Amino acid sequence: MSKQIKEMARQIIQDIGGSGNVVSVTHCMTRLRFNLKDMSIPQDETIKQIAGVLGVARSGGQYQIIIGQTVNEVYDAVVATGNLNQSAPVNEQITKDLGTKKWTWKSVGNTILNKIAGSLTPLIPMLIAASMFKMLVAVLGPTMLNVISVKSDLYQLFSLVGDAGFYFFPVAIGYTAAKQFAASPILGIFLGAIMLDPGLVKIVAAGKPFTVYGIPMHLTNYGSTVVPILLSVWIMSYVERFFNQKIPASLRTIFAPTLTIAVMLPLSLCVLGPLGGFLGEYVSKAIISFGQLGGIAAIIGVGLIGALWEILVMTGMHLVLISAMITIVAQTGHDNFIMLGSIAASMAVAGMSLGASLRIKDKQEKSLAFSYFIANFIGGVTEPGLYGLAIKYRRPFLGMMIGGFAGGIYAAITHVSAYVVVPVANFMCLSGYVGGSTANLINGVISGAIALIVAAIATYMIGVEPKAKLQ
Repeated sequence: MSKQIKEMARQIIQDIGGSGNVVSVTHCMTRLRFNLKDMSIPQDETIKQIAGVLGVARSGGQYQIIIGQTVNEVYDAVVATGNLNQSAPVNEQITKDLGTKKWTWKSVGNTILNKIAGSLTPLIPMLIAASMFKMLVAVLGPTMLNVISVKSDLYQLFSLVGDAGFYFFPVAIGYTAAKQFAASPILGIFLGAIMLDPGLVKIVAAGKPFTVYGIPMHLTNYGSTVVPILLSVWIMSYVERFFNQKIPASLRTIFAPTLTIAVMLPLSLCVLGPLGGFLGEYVSKAIISFGQLGGIAAIIGVGLIGALWEILVMTGMHLVLISAMITIVAQTGHDNFIMLGSIAASMAVAGMSLGASLRIKDKQEKSLAFSYFIANFIGGVTEPGLYGLAIKYRRPFLGMMIGGFAGGIYAAITHVSAYVVVPVANFMCLSGYVGGSTANLINGVISGAIALIVAAIATYMIGVEPKAKLQ
């Protein structure tokens, strides 16, 4: 048992009022479930800030602390630390709480964010490892130190390792999301693998019409996407539960998983998966229309791209904007709209990570936040900061959006143009402004600096954790 889990258990016991306040404790797939003598003692916001805790819930007379995939180890540590009686794990579906809980718009929003955070937080080690390999490629490759060539085995090895960590996101999230929604983790992995199967990739690349049971499939590439697999696993949890309940035990092992996937194929590939693409098409066209209006509308449009770009990327809704950006550069030789906002957004993620690292008091979380900054600013990988800070803590998301908006607005006001589509999100993306006048390059770099600095200051000012925890 690690020191971190022992310390986590000690803080949990302390913050729920000590072992004397515990009547009993058990756990399910993701949560510690306490029956307490006095439910008024635990302070939700305090317990949420314990390293490793993903959230809390009060339901069915229980005080539930959401842990995630390490709940078994944490439960054992809690029992040992509090000298409590061990109980059998609870085998119930998370959605049973829906019938007894009074829902509000705020609670629904918090539940959605908790599920997203619970699905993404366990992936942070993979994201960090992948981003470090991508950073080594960026630093040692021809764009910076030029120590290794693009054709060398080491460059290709590090590149494929770094890319794999992000491309196979749907497979990894299929597992973690299944744990969150009480579905079969193996079926979650399988569903993610289907979305990335080379056969499906070829179908999408070919661009020819394709149907699933006669239903037209929207041609979508799911590599590195998040939302399609999250939605699919969520719906799959209900489908799988239905077949497990209706099929006799003697046939369940064979038919329940087979029928679950059979039902999910059209739902995932024809409805849920392409949903981000459909939304992205309308959102992207709406943003592009700002640029076509010109004047103050175009300036605001660039700011909106800077503020919303990472959200669009996360949902897979940015592809229409990328297509438009490439077309504009190919036709005119430069872009003075979409690329300005996307570059500012990349710098804003780095700024958010820097601001969070300065604000967070916990040493481990502080060092992680700073590593996200390095991974982004040098390695060009935004995902660790986006999922490890913005999604996990929520408040930094606002700081990131403010920084991206500010950087985009400055670039638009100074009439900056980008001449090169730079496929990295580190400081080298500012080289996209090379090709015009010296003033163009200077203002482009300034816009990136503004995005980074404003995001850092805004994140620091807004805070990461509740103020009571930080003061």
